[in-house]
Amino acid sequence: MAKPGRLGVGIIGAGKVGAVLGAALRAAEHAVVGVSAVSDASRERAETLLPGVPVLDVQDIVERSELVLLAVPDDALEGLVAGLAKLGAWQPGQLVAHTSGRFGVGVLHPVRAAGAVPLALHPAMTFTGMSLDLTRLLDCTFGVTADAAMLPIAQALVVEMGAEPVVIAEGDRVIYHAALAHGSNHLVTLVAQASQLLREVGVDAPERMLGPLLRATLENALASGESALTGPVARGDAGTVAAHARALREHDGDILEAYLAMARATARRAEGRGLLKPDQLDGIRNALDSTDDDGPQAPGGH
Repeated sequence: MAKPGRLGVGIIGAGKVGAVLGAALRAAEHAVVGVSAVSDASRERAETLLPGVPVLDVQDIVERSELVLLAVPDDALEGLVAGLAKLGAWQPGQLVAHTSGRFGVGVLHPVRAAGAVPLALHPAMTFTGMSLDLTRLLDCTFGVTADAAMLPIAQALVVEMGAEPVVIAEGDRVIYHAALAHGSNHLVTLVAQASQLLREVGVDAPERMLGPLLRATLENALASGESALTGPVARGDAGTVAAHARALREHDGDILEAYLAMARATARRAEGRGLLKPDQLDGIRNALDSTDDDGPQAPGGH
């Protein structure tokens, strides 16, 4: 016997996010009535995570669904919603949720105008598009935005998928998403840059060297915040910072730029927490600003 309140769900976009969330809703005994999938990869993903669910045109999905989940790229969302509104596709009372971190419910104003209910459900998680993501949802939060009267519906859907809803105000969505992108996406870039440098000096398996260090650093930072900060910038070791900068200038690409930017930000935050004295902060800034070989010399230690 089906649980009360079960919905017919349509998934628009069988990317890594849409297929996984569709599978999670299906596991909560909602009926996934259709999925849109254009590329071969998305069709394969739909077959794997949503077996037996028909691949349909977008307009057919909207027509059949009580809950439409829009799992499309941020820049495509507004045009898709407006285009479906022009076709008269949205239905009064229908739930329409998107998974974009950047947008709240304002982007769904054509949905609201048609009498449907707009919801923003953004999983604060990186997805592979495979079944292991369903397990990751159990330790995941969603940034949810909705009209006050509809917020319990948004929260209930997230809870049914096994995750935790966190309410984000409409006007805070961009900063919320910037925080997640800065922490997650740029972490990947930093790890890639560190791995590249290690490979260049002959480390065959940089992931084995970096793994224990980065996992411990992340755990310490999440547990203790900036109190976990260590390293030459936090110590005021201007000579070492200058040596790093000089060495990185010999490398093409974006590593020096990233190192300088993050070191400057780290120095400012370390000074704000009282870890650096004013003269130490000046020394770090001078080391980072030095652009020639006559800058501060590194001491023998490391």
